[in-house]
Amino acid sequence: MKPFSIPTPHTVPSAVIPLVASKSESNRALILRALAGPGIELDNLSEARDTRLLEDLLGSSEEVLDARDAGTTFRFLTAWCAAANRPAVITGTPRMRQRPIGILVDALRHLGADIGYEGEEGYPPVRVRGFRQTRRDVRVRGDVSSQYISALLLIAPFLDKGLSLELTGEVASRPYIDMTVQWMARFGLEVNETASGFEVEPREPVPGRYAVESDWSAAGYWYTLLALRGRGELKLMHLRDRSLQGDRKLAELFARLGVRSEFEEDGVVIRPGSREERFEADFAHIPDQAQTFAACCAGLGVPARLTGLKSLRIKETDRIAALQTELGKLGCEVEVIGDDALVLPGTPLRVEGQTLDTYEDHRMAMAFAPLAALGPLSLDDPGVVAKSYPSFWEDWTKISG
Repeated sequence: MKPFSIPTPHTVPSAVIPLVASKSESNRALILRALAGPGIELDNLSEARDTRLLEDLLGSSEEVLDARDAGTTFRFLTAWCAAANRPAVITGTPRMRQRPIGILVDALRHLGADIGYEGEEGYPPVRVRGFRQTRRDVRVRGDVSSQYISALLLIAPFLDKGLSLELTGEVASRPYIDMTVQWMARFGLEVNETASGFEVEPREPVPGRYAVESDWSAAGYWYTLLALRGRGELKLMHLRDRSLQGDRKLAELFARLGVRSEFEEDGVVIRPGSREERFEADFAHIPDQAQTFAACCAGLGVPARLTGLKSLRIKETDRIAALQTELGKLGCEVEVIGDDALVLPGTPLRVEGQTLDTYEDHRMAMAFAPLAALGPLSLDDPGVVAKSYPSFWEDWTKISG
């Protein structure tokens, strides 16, 4: 494939960016609707490939359900097939077959699901044969992936005995669990938090019409662009100050990197501000923003320390290794500390027409795109953005012509 040369953004960007609907919210809403049955209508569902894939698979009658490279889709679908007593083989791409699923499968088995592996123990593909709940109590590690916890919570009200979920260890990506609980509350499904986890009783959802918010995860790329340009303003539509999404925190973090946020009734306007000389932040609860902030700090030449990155090793690619390699191509020697931290030296980048690899990872493409404001830059596969933000390049034309 011929490298894609990223169009150079305007010197002073000024545009209204519509953004996409939240993939995270949409995926949770789809599982709840599928379990609830008639009476639930959803507005503003994400156009992301992962969301459309989940919607298609939930309506499929095929025995084999291919989640491709969509981690959330795979995990939510596994729990849904068990709760719905829907026999299926759930599979994915070669990379997906390297991503662990054992914690979720063990929990579902403990509750009464009949699930086996079609290949390596603990990894996809899995075969769901049926489900008859025998227990209510289950214990799950909280420090690996919040998606396991969300998958169990989403099905809990639809189980005959409900669910008593105990979490062990430090809980990662807590805002995503909070989003799950809040979406369930919108459906009238009560989740009670305890000292060690959650209690959920069987309950019927409240019929109604529910709307999905725009995606805060996608906003970070536009914040980065404005931070690098240092001039202009962008309006990002349909983002809420009081959001269900944990990535709302990026607005506060970008304030330290020179971008101010002013909320209006229909979105947020971002403008340049003053920035700090160094940047440190923990991304344990907002891991999808780590690549964005790594690229931004590198582009600004701001010394940075990013921690809480453990889950990045098991994403669409090993994102820690990918960041180190691709920023290295631009002259930024990133230090990796264990599985948890990156240290950026704050040296100026050399953006001179290099081609960056995306590793079939949508966030690699979009996190690095704003660096084209510093010089000519290419990507090996721009199409990967379809996974979460299909209209990204269309929106990019608003600031590049």
